[in-house]
Amino acid sequence: MSSANKSTVEEIRARFDNDVERFSNLETGQSATMDAPVVLELITRVAAAQCPDATGVLDIGCGAGNYTLKLLERLPKLDCTLIDLSQPMLDRARQRLEASSAGSVTTLCGDVRDLELPKEAFDVAMAAAVLHHLRDDADWKQVFTKVFQSLKPGGIFLVSDLVAQDVTAATQVQWERYGEYLRNLKDDAYRQTVFDYIEKEDTPRSVLYQVDLCREVGFQQAEVLHLNACFGSFAAVKAR
Repeated sequence: MSSANKSTVEEIRARFDNDVERFSNLETGQSATMDAPVVLELITRVAAAQCPDATGVLDIGCGAGNYTLKLLERLPKLDCTLIDLSQPMLDRARQRLEASSAGSVTTLCGDVRDLELPKEAFDVAMAAAVLHHLRDDADWKQVFTKVFQSLKPGGIFLVSDLVAQDVTAATQVQWERYGEYLRNLKDDAYRQTVFDYIEKEDTPRSVLYQVDLCREVGFQQAEVLHLNACFGSFAAVKAR
């Protein structure tokens, strides 16, 4: 399906407005995402190790706040800036963060492509299960540039997402593996439901594409953290 026929921002917002509860489990993350609890722990541990004196975090596509909440277990009192398309998601995230060790909590409802971010304001930027909604190469470069500029020197950008593969055979095998995971999680109907909304809604890029783009926009170092079938995570660090 071409990008022109994919879900609009409004359609994506409506789906997430009605799905708050599924994204509010800190122990399991989102079950349709392979290794969600492992990656949640891994990304936040790497963030805390890179920036042990961090004072501010940016959570792009924060959902109900799982990643920021997990990071606060390691780095309490962080000032938290949360971005999401869905106001109900942001409301739940704020509620959960205000009951945690968070410092200030700022919520921004909108598309990260349209929002102005302060320059060199954050030690940590995280984007979990959100960047696959970007469409063309210009979108990807714009968002990665914006994140790079928003980070302080020495800051870290961490991504966990649905990813594509650049080798046709790998694509076939990895999507077969993901289909088996979904079938074992529930059944064939659930597998088809997930595959249908991925086809309608998502335009992922490979981890290598994204790591290369990090370097192109200015990040000094980039590292793949985890790969399993159609899911990957990586980190990129801005020079001090």
